[in-house]
Amino acid sequence: MAKNFHQPTRMCISCRERDAQSKLFRAKCRDGELSAFNGYGRSFYICQVCFENDKKLSKAIMRQCRSGEREKLMNKLKEIITDDRKS
Repeated sequence: MAKNFHQPTRMCISCRERDAQSKLFRAKCRDGELSAFNGYGRSFYICQVCFENDKKLSKAIMRQCRSGEREKLMNKLKEIITDDRKS
């Protein structure tokens, strides 16, 4: 009989839905700059569904990073995600 291992659940900053940590993308903001999570510091999670809803996601990221530069943050997020998918 297979064991049912515990999977940690995390919450998306945009839609507030909870999902398994492995299904969510993890990023962080430091001094208003968005970057991929590198192992230390405070971070946040974004679900796959919210990547398609740019307006709601951009508001959540601006709130998280405490920055009003919507275009800069969204462009950086898309850059991080494409780099993450390549590797």
